[in-house]
Amino acid sequence: MTIYRSLITLFLTFTLSIGLLAQSGTDYHLETSIQELTESFQGNIGIYIKNLKTDATVEINADTLFPTASIVKIPILLGIFDKIEKGELHYREPLVYRDSIKYGGSGIMQFFKDSTLTDLSTLIALMLSYSDNTTSLWNQALAGGGTQINNVMDQLGYTETRVNSRTPGRELIWEKYGWGQTTPKEMADILVHLNNGDLISQAASEQMYRLLSNTFYTDYAVSGIPPGINVASKQGMVNASRSEVFLVNSPEGSYVCAIFTKNNVDQSWDFDNESWVLTRKISNLIWNHFNPNHPYTQPEGIEKYLEGLAY
Repeated sequence: MTIYRSLITLFLTFTLSIGLLAQSGTDYHLETSIQELTESFQGNIGIYIKNLKTDATVEINADTLFPTASIVKIPILLGIFDKIEKGELHYREPLVYRDSIKYGGSGIMQFFKDSTLTDLSTLIALMLSYSDNTTSLWNQALAGGGTQINNVMDQLGYTETRVNSRTPGRELIWEKYGWGQTTPKEMADILVHLNNGDLISQAASEQMYRLLSNTFYTDYAVSGIPPGINVASKQGMVNASRSEVFLVNSPEGSYVCAIFTKNNVDQSWDFDNESWVLTRKISNLIWNHFNPNHPYTQPEGIEKYLEGLAY
Protein backbone atom coordinates (compact mmCIF):
# COMPACT_ATOMS: atom_id res chain seq x y z
CA MET A 1 0.00 0.00 0.00
CA THR A 2 2.85 2.38 0.86
CA ILE A 3 4.50 1.72 -2.52
CA TYR A 4 1.14 2.24 -4.26
CA ARG A 5 0.62 5.61 -2.54
CA SER A 6 4.17 6.63 -3.36
CA LEU A 7 3.60 5.87 -7.04
CA ILE A 8 0.37 7.89 -7.05
CA THR A 9 2.16 10.84 -5.38
CA LEU A 10 4.99 10.62 -7.90
CA PHE A 11 2.53 10.52 -10.80
CA LEU A 12 0.58 13.52 -9.50
CA THR A 13 3.78 15.48 -8.91
CA PHE A 14 4.97 14.69 -12.43
CA THR A 15 1.60 15.64 -13.94
CA LEU A 16 1.56 18.94 -12.02
CA SER A 17 5.11 19.72 -13.15
CA ILE A 18 4.18 19.12 -16.79
CA GLY A 19 1.18 21.38 -16.38
CA LEU A 20 3.28 24.17 -14.90
CA LEU A 21 5.81 23.83 -17.71
CA ALA A 22 3.03 24.04 -20.27
CA GLN A 23 1.78 27.21 -18.58
CA SER A 24 5.11 29.00 -18.34
CA GLY A 25 6.73 27.68 -21.53
CA THR A 26 5.76 27.71 -25.20
CA ASP A 27 2.09 27.56 -26.06
CA TYR A 28 2.52 24.89 -28.74
CA HIS A 29 -1.13 24.77 -29.75
CA LEU A 30 -1.22 28.52 -30.42
CA GLU A 31 2.23 28.41 -32.03
CA THR A 32 1.09 25.75 -34.51
CA SER A 33 -1.99 27.80 -35.42
CA ILE A 34 0.11 30.94 -35.90
CA GLN A 35 2.63 29.10 -38.07
CA GLU A 36 -0.17 27.80 -40.28
CA LEU A 37 -1.37 31.36 -40.81
CA THR A 38 2.09 32.79 -41.53
CA GLU A 39 3.75 30.03 -43.57
CA SER A 40 2.75 31.52 -46.94
CA PHE A 41 3.43 35.15 -46.01
CA GLN A 42 5.45 36.90 -48.72
CA GLY A 43 8.00 38.77 -46.67
CA ASN A 44 9.78 38.47 -43.34
CA ILE A 45 7.71 38.25 -40.17
CA GLY A 46 8.48 38.30 -36.46
CA ILE A 47 5.95 37.59 -33.72
CA TYR A 48 6.01 37.61 -29.95
CA ILE A 49 2.95 36.65 -27.90
CA LYS A 50 2.75 36.31 -24.12
CA ASN A 51 -0.15 35.39 -21.89
CA LEU A 52 0.46 37.53 -18.81
CA LYS A 53 -1.62 35.22 -16.62
CA THR A 54 0.25 31.99 -17.41
CA ASP A 55 3.51 33.35 -18.90
CA ALA A 56 3.00 31.02 -21.89
CA THR A 57 4.62 32.45 -25.03
CA VAL A 58 4.90 32.11 -28.79
CA GLU A 59 8.11 33.34 -30.40
CA ILE A 60 8.74 33.47 -34.14
CA ASN A 61 11.83 35.54 -35.02
CA ALA A 62 11.03 37.46 -31.85
CA ASP A 63 14.62 38.71 -31.37
CA THR A 64 15.10 39.78 -35.00
CA LEU A 65 15.47 43.47 -35.83
CA PHE A 66 12.63 45.09 -37.75
CA PRO A 67 11.86 48.65 -38.83
CA THR A 68 9.55 50.37 -36.36
CA ALA A 69 7.99 52.87 -38.77
CA SER A 70 5.59 54.81 -36.48
CA ILE A 71 6.02 52.39 -33.59
CA VAL A 72 9.15 54.46 -32.91
CA LYS A 73 6.70 56.84 -31.25
CA ILE A 74 6.70 54.55 -28.20
CA PRO A 75 10.41 55.15 -27.40
CA ILE A 76 9.82 58.84 -28.11
CA LEU A 77 6.98 58.69 -25.56
CA LEU A 78 9.34 57.16 -23.00
CA GLY A 79 11.89 59.89 -23.69
CA ILE A 80 9.29 62.59 -23.13
CA PHE A 81 8.02 61.08 -19.88
CA ASP A 82 11.57 60.66 -18.61
CA LYS A 83 11.97 64.43 -19.02
CA ILE A 84 8.61 65.09 -17.35
CA GLU A 85 9.51 62.87 -14.39
CA LYS A 86 12.79 64.74 -13.94
CA GLY A 87 11.00 68.10 -14.02
CA GLU A 88 12.69 69.16 -17.26
CA LEU A 89 9.34 69.27 -19.06
CA HIS A 90 5.78 69.73 -17.82
CA TYR A 91 2.90 67.62 -19.09
CA ARG A 92 0.67 70.66 -19.73
CA GLU A 93 3.55 72.88 -20.87
CA PRO A 94 2.25 75.57 -23.29
CA LEU A 95 3.74 75.54 -26.78
CA VAL A 96 3.34 77.47 -30.02
CA TYR A 97 3.07 75.66 -33.35
CA ARG A 98 5.14 77.01 -36.24
CA ASP A 99 4.46 75.74 -39.74
CA SER A 100 8.21 75.57 -40.35
CA ILE A 101 8.19 72.22 -38.50
CA LYS A 102 5.35 70.79 -40.62
CA TYR A 103 5.89 67.22 -41.78
CA GLY A 104 3.66 65.24 -44.13
CA GLY A 105 2.16 61.78 -43.86
CA SER A 106 -0.20 60.82 -41.07
CA GLY A 107 -1.61 63.25 -38.56
CA ILE A 108 -3.45 66.55 -38.36
CA MET A 109 -1.10 69.13 -36.81
CA GLN A 110 0.43 69.74 -40.23
CA PHE A 111 -2.84 71.51 -41.07
CA PHE A 112 -2.74 73.84 -38.04
CA LYS A 113 -2.27 77.56 -38.66
CA ASP A 114 1.07 79.09 -37.84
CA SER A 115 1.22 80.51 -34.27
CA THR A 116 -1.54 78.18 -33.01
CA LEU A 117 -1.33 77.78 -29.22
CA THR A 118 -1.07 74.18 -28.03
CA ASP A 119 0.58 72.21 -25.22
CA LEU A 120 2.75 69.16 -24.67
CA SER A 121 -0.12 66.87 -23.64
CA THR A 122 -1.83 67.61 -26.98
CA LEU A 123 1.37 66.79 -28.88
CA ILE A 124 1.68 63.46 -27.08
CA ALA A 125 -1.99 62.54 -27.62
CA LEU A 126 -1.84 63.34 -31.34
CA MET A 127 1.44 61.44 -31.72
CA LEU A 128 -0.13 58.26 -30.35
CA SER A 129 -3.83 58.37 -31.21
CA TYR A 130 -3.43 59.68 -34.77
CA SER A 131 0.25 58.76 -35.28
CA ASP A 132 0.86 62.42 -36.08
CA ASN A 133 4.28 62.83 -37.70
CA THR A 134 4.65 66.57 -37.08
CA THR A 135 4.03 66.25 -33.34
CA SER A 136 6.21 63.12 -33.19
CA LEU A 137 9.26 64.93 -34.57
CA TRP A 138 8.50 67.86 -32.26
CA ASN A 139 8.31 65.45 -29.31
CA GLN A 140 11.55 63.79 -30.38
CA ALA A 141 13.30 67.16 -30.25
CA LEU A 142 11.71 68.06 -26.89
CA ALA A 143 12.88 64.73 -25.47
CA GLY A 144 16.46 65.71 -26.28
CA GLY A 145 16.73 64.09 -29.69
CA GLY A 146 17.36 60.53 -30.80
CA THR A 147 20.62 60.17 -28.90
CA GLN A 148 19.02 61.06 -25.57
CA ILE A 149 16.00 58.80 -26.24
CA ASN A 150 18.36 55.93 -27.06
CA ASN A 151 20.17 56.56 -23.76
CA VAL A 152 16.83 56.25 -21.96
CA MET A 153 16.17 52.96 -23.77
CA ASP A 154 19.56 51.68 -22.62
CA GLN A 155 18.82 52.71 -19.03
CA LEU A 156 15.53 50.81 -19.19
CA GLY A 157 17.31 47.69 -20.48
CA TYR A 158 16.22 47.85 -24.13
CA THR A 159 19.40 47.45 -26.14
CA GLU A 160 17.87 46.83 -29.58
CA THR A 161 15.19 49.54 -29.70
CA ARG A 162 16.59 52.70 -31.24
CA VAL A 163 15.64 55.98 -32.86
CA ASN A 164 17.64 56.39 -36.09
CA SER A 165 16.21 59.42 -37.87
CA ARG A 166 17.81 62.77 -37.03
CA THR A 167 20.23 60.95 -34.74
CA PRO A 168 23.95 61.70 -35.27
CA GLY A 169 26.04 58.62 -36.06
CA ARG A 170 23.05 56.49 -37.14
CA GLU A 171 22.77 57.70 -40.74
CA LEU A 172 23.75 54.37 -42.31
CA ILE A 173 21.46 52.28 -40.14
CA TRP A 174 18.67 54.79 -40.86
CA GLU A 175 19.03 53.89 -44.53
CA LYS A 176 18.34 50.24 -43.64
CA TYR A 177 15.65 50.52 -40.97
CA GLY A 178 14.25 54.02 -41.32
CA TRP A 179 13.01 56.14 -38.39
CA GLY A 180 13.60 53.44 -35.81
CA GLN A 181 14.32 49.77 -35.16
CA THR A 182 13.29 47.21 -32.57
CA THR A 183 12.51 43.53 -32.02
CA PRO A 184 9.03 42.10 -31.45
CA LYS A 185 10.06 40.87 -28.00
CA GLU A 186 11.47 44.19 -26.81
CA MET A 187 8.52 46.23 -28.00
CA ALA A 188 6.04 43.81 -26.44
CA ASP A 189 8.01 43.93 -23.19
CA ILE A 190 7.69 47.71 -23.07
CA LEU A 191 3.90 47.42 -23.13
CA VAL A 192 4.01 44.72 -20.45
CA HIS A 193 5.98 46.97 -18.11
CA LEU A 194 3.71 49.92 -18.80
CA ASN A 195 0.75 47.68 -17.97
CA ASN A 196 2.54 46.65 -14.76
CA GLY A 197 3.25 50.29 -13.88
CA ASP A 198 7.02 50.00 -13.57
CA LEU A 199 8.58 52.08 -16.38
CA ILE A 200 9.85 55.57 -15.42
CA SER A 201 7.39 55.60 -12.48
CA GLN A 202 4.00 54.12 -11.69
CA ALA A 203 2.26 57.44 -12.36
CA ALA A 204 4.13 57.90 -15.65
CA SER A 205 3.44 54.30 -16.70
CA GLU A 206 -0.28 54.64 -16.02
CA GLN A 207 -0.55 57.86 -18.02
CA MET A 208 1.42 56.43 -20.95
CA TYR A 209 -0.75 53.32 -20.90
CA ARG A 210 -3.92 55.44 -20.97
CA LEU A 211 -2.58 57.36 -23.96
CA LEU A 212 -1.71 54.16 -25.85
CA SER A 213 -5.24 52.87 -25.18
CA ASN A 214 -6.84 55.51 -27.38
CA THR A 215 -5.83 54.69 -30.96
CA PHE A 216 -7.75 55.94 -33.99
CA TYR A 217 -6.51 52.93 -35.99
CA THR A 218 -8.97 50.25 -34.91
CA ASP A 219 -9.26 48.58 -38.34
CA TYR A 220 -6.18 46.37 -37.97
CA ALA A 221 -5.43 44.18 -34.92
CA VAL A 222 -8.01 45.92 -32.75
CA SER A 223 -10.78 44.90 -35.16
CA GLY A 224 -10.30 41.28 -34.07
CA ILE A 225 -11.05 42.14 -30.44
CA PRO A 226 -14.55 42.84 -29.05
CA PRO A 227 -15.49 46.47 -28.35
CA GLY A 228 -15.44 47.47 -24.70
CA ILE A 229 -12.07 45.79 -24.07
CA ASN A 230 -9.12 47.99 -23.20
CA VAL A 231 -6.35 47.64 -25.79
CA ALA A 232 -3.08 49.58 -25.63
CA SER A 233 -1.55 49.62 -29.10
CA LYS A 234 0.65 51.31 -31.67
CA GLN A 235 0.82 50.72 -35.40
CA GLY A 236 3.68 51.33 -37.82
CA MET A 237 3.32 51.43 -41.61
CA VAL A 238 5.57 52.08 -44.58
CA ASN A 239 5.45 50.48 -48.01
CA ALA A 240 7.43 47.32 -47.28
CA SER A 241 6.77 47.05 -43.54
CA ARG A 242 3.43 46.88 -41.66
CA SER A 243 3.66 46.21 -37.94
CA GLU A 244 1.62 46.45 -34.75
CA VAL A 245 2.08 45.90 -31.02
CA PHE A 246 -0.91 45.57 -28.71
CA LEU A 247 -1.67 44.58 -25.12
CA VAL A 248 -5.19 43.37 -24.40
CA ASN A 249 -6.76 43.50 -20.94
CA SER A 250 -9.15 40.63 -21.63
CA PRO A 251 -11.61 39.02 -19.17
CA GLU A 252 -9.71 35.73 -18.96
CA GLY A 253 -6.28 37.29 -18.56
CA SER A 254 -4.24 40.02 -20.24
CA TYR A 255 -1.93 39.21 -23.12
CA VAL A 256 0.50 41.05 -25.37
CA CYS A 257 1.31 40.54 -29.05
CA ALA A 258 3.84 42.15 -31.37
CA ILE A 259 3.64 41.44 -35.11
CA PHE A 260 6.43 42.94 -37.23
CA THR A 261 7.02 42.56 -40.96
CA LYS A 262 9.63 43.72 -43.47
CA ASN A 263 10.55 43.14 -47.11
CA ASN A 264 6.86 42.71 -47.87
CA VAL A 265 5.97 41.80 -51.44
CA ASP A 266 2.49 43.31 -51.13
CA GLN A 267 3.10 47.03 -50.72
CA SER A 268 -0.44 48.16 -51.52
CA TRP A 269 -2.38 50.49 -49.23
CA ASP A 270 -5.76 48.82 -49.64
CA PHE A 271 -7.85 47.10 -46.99
CA ASP A 272 -6.84 43.65 -48.24
CA ASN A 273 -3.08 44.20 -48.03
CA GLU A 274 -1.57 40.81 -47.16
CA SER A 275 0.04 41.86 -43.89
CA TRP A 276 -3.08 43.68 -42.67
CA VAL A 277 -5.31 40.70 -43.43
CA LEU A 278 -2.83 38.49 -41.58
CA THR A 279 -2.71 40.85 -38.58
CA ARG A 280 -6.51 40.80 -38.28
CA LYS A 281 -6.58 36.99 -38.44
CA ILE A 282 -3.80 36.58 -35.88
CA SER A 283 -5.40 39.06 -33.48
CA ASN A 284 -8.78 37.33 -33.56
CA LEU A 285 -7.15 33.89 -33.28
CA ILE A 286 -5.26 34.95 -30.14
CA TRP A 287 -8.37 36.49 -28.58
CA ASN A 288 -10.40 33.32 -29.03
CA HIS A 289 -7.51 31.13 -27.88
CA PHE A 290 -7.03 33.02 -24.61
CA ASN A 291 -10.73 33.74 -24.07
CA PRO A 292 -12.60 30.49 -24.82
CA ASN A 293 -15.53 31.60 -22.66
CA HIS A 294 -15.81 34.93 -24.49
CA PRO A 295 -15.43 34.07 -28.20
CA TYR A 296 -15.63 36.89 -30.72
CA THR A 297 -16.51 36.95 -34.40
CA GLN A 298 -16.79 40.21 -36.31
CA PRO A 299 -20.45 41.03 -37.03
CA GLU A 300 -21.99 40.73 -40.46
CA GLY A 301 -21.59 43.96 -42.42
CA ILE A 302 -18.41 45.10 -40.68
CA GLU A 303 -16.64 45.30 -44.06
CA LYS A 304 -18.34 48.59 -44.93
CA TYR A 305 -16.55 50.19 -41.96
CA LEU A 306 -13.16 48.67 -42.70
CA GLU A 307 -12.83 48.57 -46.47
CA GLY A 308 -11.38 51.35 -48.53
CA LEU A 309 -8.06 53.00 -49.15
CA ALA A 310 -5.81 53.44 -46.13
CA TYR A 311 -4.05 56.78 -45.75
